[in-house]
Amino acid sequence: MTPQTPATPAASAPPPPRLRATVYGYPRQGPDRELKKAVEGYWKGRVKADALRRTAAELRRTTLRQLAEAGLGEVPTGHFSYYDHMLDTSVMVGAVPERHRALLRRGALDGYFAMARGTRDTAPLEMTKWFDTNYHYLVPELSPDTVFTADSAKQVSELGEAREMGLDGRPVLVGPVTYLLLAKPAPEVGADFDPLTLLDRLLPVYAQVLADLRAAGARWVQLDEPALVQDRTPAELDAVARAYRELGGLTDRPELLVASYFGRLGEALPVLARTPVEGLALDFTGPGAANLDDLAAVGGLPGRRLVAGVVDGRNVWIDDLAASLSTLGTLLGLAGRVDVAPSCSLLHVPLDTAAEKDIDPQVLRWLAFARQKTAEVVTLARGLAHGTGAIAAELSAARAHLAARAHSALVHDPAVRARAAAVDAADTSWDRRSQPYARRTAAQRERLALPPLPTTTIGSFPQTDDLRAARADLRAGRIDAAGYEERMAAAVREVIAFQEQAGLDVLVHGEPERNDMVQYFAEQLTGYLATRHGWVQSYGTRYVRPPILAGDVSRPAPMTVAWTSYAQSLTPRPVKGMLTGPVTMLAWSFVRDDLPLADTARQVALALRDEVADLEAAGTAVIQVDEPALRETLPLRTADRPAYLAWATEAFRLTTAGVRPDTQIHTHMCYAEFGDIVQAIDDLDADVISLEAARSHMQVADELAAHGYPREAGPGIYDIHSPRVPGTAELTALLRQGLAAIPAERLWANPDCGLKTRGWPEARTSLEHLVAAAREVRAELAAGG
Repeated sequence: MTPQTPATPAASAPPPPRLRATVYGYPRQGPDRELKKAVEGYWKGRVKADALRRTAAELRRTTLRQLAEAGLGEVPTGHFSYYDHMLDTSVMVGAVPERHRALLRRGALDGYFAMARGTRDTAPLEMTKWFDTNYHYLVPELSPDTVFTADSAKQVSELGEAREMGLDGRPVLVGPVTYLLLAKPAPEVGADFDPLTLLDRLLPVYAQVLADLRAAGARWVQLDEPALVQDRTPAELDAVARAYRELGGLTDRPELLVASYFGRLGEALPVLARTPVEGLALDFTGPGAANLDDLAAVGGLPGRRLVAGVVDGRNVWIDDLAASLSTLGTLLGLAGRVDVAPSCSLLHVPLDTAAEKDIDPQVLRWLAFARQKTAEVVTLARGLAHGTGAIAAELSAARAHLAARAHSALVHDPAVRARAAAVDAADTSWDRRSQPYARRTAAQRERLALPPLPTTTIGSFPQTDDLRAARADLRAGRIDAAGYEERMAAAVREVIAFQEQAGLDVLVHGEPERNDMVQYFAEQLTGYLATRHGWVQSYGTRYVRPPILAGDVSRPAPMTVAWTSYAQSLTPRPVKGMLTGPVTMLAWSFVRDDLPLADTARQVALALRDEVADLEAAGTAVIQVDEPALRETLPLRTADRPAYLAWATEAFRLTTAGVRPDTQIHTHMCYAEFGDIVQAIDDLDADVISLEAARSHMQVADELAAHGYPREAGPGIYDIHSPRVPGTAELTALLRQGLAAIPAERLWANPDCGLKTRGWPEARTSLEHLVAAAREVRAELAAGG
């Protein structure tokens, strides 16, 4: 289909080159996490609003300058966020819940952060995972009464920053279909309300934003539609067609680039190809490689723009430049113009390998963070435009580094491979408990002697400034290992004493010695690399340093036994051993691209199995193996899910199945849509599972009940990602709601995640309220209420 003649771009915009490199987005935090520090300083009252805005503007300008100096012909704008780009979109379209409107009117930043984090009196928006990444977004709350209004100030202002620097800026917006598909009915609305029914009401708001951006000088606007790489119904695809026919039919707009990423566009590709948009941006890495054949099958994009995501934007390995150049050569025949890009926003990788001084220089040459990936797309664009001779040196270096990695002793461990191969799937003694749950639970209840509705926490307690200072002092040599361990021991004593005083039933040691729940273990396992500055945003101001899984995995020595045993020596109450599960160890790391994930998961599971055995031998009666990433890593296409869930659940069982019947195995999951994996949760065969439930209004409890989940569960009643301190009455109501779905003999009371990001005052009071709520409901049960 011949696309509509595009709107005339602003006269002051520079003429577009034939071919160029670009990116969809970039890390927001700055090289030293300046944004995190400024935002958290604002929350604490130490940084004024104007100072926060100046810091943000300087970070944006620095990023624009670096992207231009790297050689990008077109730079993205609008991808910066103080907290989350979906939250920014809700503000842009006026989808602000009534409870936040007054706060937003009184102060834009305060209202914005209230939507993200809540206040003492106001609940925040729900938060969940962005597709199959570890990034969390704020879920829009919509209802049949939602009135959308356009507010393009942020996008126009950030485009203006690029234009002031003489750069060709391309504003990036979350597309209207993805926005509605990721939204949920507001709490007061029935669950059967479909936000997509609001599309016709939303599109005029997008039209206004596009007109505002054109008036501000935008030549192109990118509309991100990653939800289209998932399975979509005919009605949803009809909505896609209607949306982009309407937006494409506008006359007062920039040219439109519809972007998808994280996989194959599939059935949505021919739908978009028939609309009058001027360009598509597609992922050609991993599962997205299928987009190449699909694009050929629809006849390509003659006369239109294709942005080809050939460099993996989600992993940290250098690109096989020769292979990418070959793909790009094929794509040249399928579109009127081909530009080169990473497969998705570089938000999902660290900033710069140059900051890593502790990684062996030879190994560092295998790695590419955001700055290096930007250089790779510029190299590929140059090679595509001028031939391989123009990038001969880069091609030669890439081949050498790829070969060195393939033959490195760091990568291959024959003993690990042999042990993993010895696990016979037909031998159920490897990954099945010795007794069924009904027998195990009787043995566990006799050993643990817990009351009804037992109370516990998820694992971590507040990571205070003193704890962070102790780690910094150890790294700097200001204290020795013995001094550091004494400071950690003091923190464990404090945590145990508080939990006993508060009345919690199953205790934790608080994890003061752990920097991150994945990194801590990765630093003690072979095959992993740890970074010093490889920060990646998880949500808001929460940044993590995902370790890099470079080779075969084993456990040289016990990792958690000493601290768990020490904590247990301080109390007669059971103390949980705390481990991160094999799937989460993969999902929250940068994984190998030279070995199937299932094989790596088996290696990690066997290493953790050794730790479980040592914890049990030391007398630990309760062992928690967290798998918050089980749902996150679920493939986006339904057809790919059974194979993934088979190896993922096997890996958990390999980790935990070797224990005695009276050892209670817990697991934990948070901030995901659990309905898709309830059967897999059942297949884990854990004795107790704790899940996030507070922000999602106990939805998971109903999902477990509908499935007939037969074991114990703790739907989290205390939302730890908000500074709000929930009152006893609120927690009691949530427990009663949980009892409506889960029998009292199988219901636990707990927060919905670890407490490391909270401060002691709020954590202390909230947990005291949680215990009081559990006691109140126990009394009601005892009285027959």
